[in-house]
Amino acid sequence: MAKGWLRALRQTSALADRIEVVGLVDIDENVARERAREFEIAPLIGTDLATVLKATKADFLFDVVPPSARKATVLTGLSLGCHVLSEKPMATSIEDARELIAAAERAARIHAIVQNRRFISGVRRIRAFLESGVLGELTGFHCDFFLAPHFGGFREQMEHPLLLDMAIHTFDAARFMADKVPLAVYAQEANPKGSWYAHGAAANAIFEFSDGVIFTYRGSWCAEGAPTSWEAAWRFIGTRGSLLWDGAERFEARVVASEGKFLNDLKIVSVPEEPAAELTHGHASVIAEFLAAVNEGRRPETDGTDNVRSLAMVFAAIESAAARARVEISQ
Repeated sequence: MAKGWLRALRQTSALADRIEVVGLVDIDENVARERAREFEIAPLIGTDLATVLKATKADFLFDVVPPSARKATVLTGLSLGCHVLSEKPMATSIEDARELIAAAERAARIHAIVQNRRFISGVRRIRAFLESGVLGELTGFHCDFFLAPHFGGFREQMEHPLLLDMAIHTFDAARFMADKVPLAVYAQEANPKGSWYAHGAAANAIFEFSDGVIFTYRGSWCAEGAPTSWEAAWRFIGTRGSLLWDGAERFEARVVASEGKFLNDLKIVSVPEEPAAELTHGHASVIAEFLAAVNEGRRPETDGTDNVRSLAMVFAAIESAAARARVEISQ
């Protein structure tokens, strides 16, 4: 993921002109040196984060470590005066997430999370379309996520790889698009036959959202043969019609054209282009929003105080799957 971040900085002129990479830290110094050569930069290289931060007096820390190292990394950055932008998930437990929020408050610094799915065209476009009321009131929405990536490395050994490492993206996008509050969940987790993951690579979940809205999730990271988009495939149902999104470029929306029949007549409606194109460039948009929030003295859209709500969906689903029971997310 470090490559993705560095690529976003290099390829986005508005960021390249504002950000200088002054340090690269990795437990394997050779990896950091290779990244510096690859991206033609000359930062201070080191294996100890605190040492490099003190030497460079950096303003920001971009945290791209595996989840198990996140807490220590973020706390070090905040303690040395950095604003911190972290990869997801925000933490490996709700308790750790609360600790990071409290640490950011004490340090008067921002700790935000790279929920880059919020900053893609389709997600912003759907949020605006649902807010327009064309479908009436949202009553339910549903998501399928089926892929078969062979990552190697930590993901294939970690517990809850789908729910914790990937579904956080999907759940956060769901919460953002629907603009509803998650209240409770019933979930099931499994590791299907043939899985190359050590733990649960598949999951199903039913979420209860505010205003009576139901969200269902079906997902697998070991589903060969018929892949969805990385953004998943979605169905949104309102009181006047429905919207389908394939997670890529295809949007299909139909609403009731006339009533009084066994099956009402439908008409196709267009889904307008995204209203704010500058917010649809993935990692680059997350970083730009982060910088703008720091400069303006406000919380960014993916600030930890907001992202903890998406993380709560993940851990509630994990708890529900383990207990085989409905779990209230507010708890």
